[in-house]
Amino acid sequence: MFTMPIKSRSREVRRLSWPLYAYSLSSEFVLLYPFYAIFFADSGLSVAQITSLFAIWSLASVLLEVPSGVLADIVPRRYLLAAAPLFAGTAFSLWLLFPHYWAFALGFILWGAGGTLSSGALEALVFTELDHRGAAPQYATVMGIARTYEVCAVGLSTIVAIPVMTLGGYVAVGVGSVLACVVCSAIGLLLPELRLPAPRDDHEVRTVMRAGMREVFRSKAVLAAVALAAIIPAIWENLEEYVPLLASEHGVNTEAIPWVVLTVWVGVAGGGLFSGPAARLSSRQFSALLAVAASLMAVGALAGGPAGWIALGVAFGALQAAGVAADARLQHRISGESRATVTSAAGVGAEVMTLVVLLSYLGVFTVSSHSVAFAALAVPYVLVSLALVMGSSARSRLCAQTSGSAP
Repeated sequence: MFTMPIKSRSREVRRLSWPLYAYSLSSEFVLLYPFYAIFFADSGLSVAQITSLFAIWSLASVLLEVPSGVLADIVPRRYLLAAAPLFAGTAFSLWLLFPHYWAFALGFILWGAGGTLSSGALEALVFTELDHRGAAPQYATVMGIARTYEVCAVGLSTIVAIPVMTLGGYVAVGVGSVLACVVCSAIGLLLPELRLPAPRDDHEVRTVMRAGMREVFRSKAVLAAVALAAIIPAIWENLEEYVPLLASEHGVNTEAIPWVVLTVWVGVAGGGLFSGPAARLSSRQFSALLAVAASLMAVGALAGGPAGWIALGVAFGALQAAGVAADARLQHRISGESRATVTSAAGVGAEVMTLVVLLSYLGVFTVSSHSVAFAALAVPYVLVSLALVMGSSARSRLCAQTSGSAP
């Protein structure tokens, strides 16, 4: 059997990784991120209307996630990745030209559609291309670095957005965001893709979807991996949005809140770099990682102060690494050709979990506080950790029984 030399394999991996990292960086360099909620309010929208826009965004993602995954198993995935940021850019253009509720709603539908085009397709493309190059074990490391670039892009765009907003207002940050989307689209076309799917008719499209869903629900290993890949990022990524409010609750001055957010971002960025080692953990070690992260998250949120913010950043970083590792487990367990479809099932789960997290946070905060809400939402990680330990123990007993009964 032909084996690619290590140097050649490394060179082939770099042909994929560098366009991927550039794509990750440009996809999140959106100057509108810190301001779009304020932009809606300044355009005359009420809190209820703004909340309804977020609900429309989430609903669009849920409805389009699996169909987009099926599409990514039918057409070249890099074309979808190139198209995805253009949907977001079109949404931002609509908002600038027609700053009214229905234009905002249509923009969120477009943004949600673009997000689903890249969700599933990106993971499937990266794993498939690494696998073609004999480097599938590097998936978690490569994706972890890509996620780190995304976090850095958000932080950098926020820093850049402040003077741009001062100089040019919403038009300037909006135009900058559209240009970033165009650049991201061009980079998407540079992603290498050896996989060339054959044209399919409508019947074959339905076959692809059924094959993907069948693999999810007929394989306990795949279903468990889908659930893990959905749950882990959904909780902490939504809690991250509330960090400024948590800091304010602990008495941090408004001017100092960005430093708290920066501390957490550093933790998240660092966590992405440890995704490779996290993917190599055993089930028991992985469950311990989740338990430690949950504990740090709860303690950090309740304590506040410099030590608390560092603990929260470390917790989020560990969960970032765990999320990428969970995605890597899912990719390695998929055996059929409907890889993007199966991966999109995890995306649907994450969107549904997002709604659960938001409603749970609101419920706990209504009767208590932000810090208690953070601590309460650390509990699901503990439950997942216990489930992993129990599953590992059950598998060990089964192996022991099988070995004992063997002649």
